[in-house]
Amino acid sequence: MIPLRDNIPSFRRPYVNFVIIGVTALFFLWELSLGQLLPRAIEILGFVPGRFLQFLWSGQVSLSVTFFPLLTSIFLHGGWLHLLGNLWFLYIFGDNVEDVLGHWRYLALYLLSGVGANLIYLLFSPYSRIPLVGASGAIAGVMGAYFVLFPGARVFTLVPIFILVTFMEIPAYIFLGFWFVMQFLFGAFSTVGPQQAGGVAWWAHVGGFLVGILLLLIMEPGLVKRRFRGW
Repeated sequence: MIPLRDNIPSFRRPYVNFVIIGVTALFFLWELSLGQLLPRAIEILGFVPGRFLQFLWSGQVSLSVTFFPLLTSIFLHGGWLHLLGNLWFLYIFGDNVEDVLGHWRYLALYLLSGVGANLIYLLFSPYSRIPLVGASGAIAGVMGAYFVLFPGARVFTLVPIFILVTFMEIPAYIFLGFWFVMQFLFGAFSTVGPQQAGGVAWWAHVGGFLVGILLLLIMEPGLVKRRFRGW
């Protein structure tokens, strides 16, 4: 399912969301310019769970080598489809979350969701030596926040059914709830690393979604309680 738009208007310009989209696109253009140096850059800037734990266990902890990839990996992508798919979901759901949280808290939620998603993925693949890259975990955090804030929103969605394509208006709690359940099921039935499993780190998606909800609860506890009462 591909979301095309929602019916929730924004009352202030989502400057941070636009900046994140622009910076992420610039990072990808930078990746394309690296040529044969790209694999080395991915190795250094991507999040490698096995390397992260190795540094922790050995006591050789440094900000740049050990913790910096938790953040830089969020802005790297493995290809055009990976990039465009992520940025489209962020464009659809990010503006309304920024509208509620404000610019700086939205930025904090985005970045912390990405870092949290990487750390939760670490729990399921602690020895992986495959660099994890992509904004999916951070965007999942935004989607988790949207799920709580706007459950009754209508998401105009392109739905492929075998060889046919149809358009539907789907409540946000169904669209995002279905998305989350699918990520969880793919993660639960996947027992291999992200590249062997089709290049998707399912548990990072699940983790990011849950971290986004947790951060929203910390930032706006009263609002979250009112939303759940409304359910």
